[in-house]
Amino acid sequence: MPTSSQIDQELAAAETAWKNNNAGKARVCARRAVAGAHAAWLERHSDRPWSGDAMAHLRRIQQDASLPLSIREAAERLSTAVTQQHATPFTIDPVSDAKLIIAHLSARPPAAH
Repeated sequence: MPTSSQIDQELAAAETAWKNNNAGKARVCARRAVAGAHAAWLERHSDRPWSGDAMAHLRRIQQDASLPLSIREAAERLSTAVTQQHATPFTIDPVSDAKLIIAHLSARPPAAH
């Protein structure tokens, strides 16, 4: 199970990349942070083991009707390919979307960045 420290490291890397105008790296790190938080959440809330890459975790969050719509929409924005940003709901701030999802999954309020 990913630790809170690992998730925080990925978020910090995403924030740094975002501030350095490296949107691609920011999205990758944000996705990994969400995947780590989701894996930890699944371990706490499921009796069946499940694993997948970051994109699989984002798809699973999108399809989980028990999660609020805002969380599912944030996962959809994070999973959207940059090349499709003009045709689909694309996030302009992947770090904020990641923080929103992680805060919900870990039941802690999102920190401002």
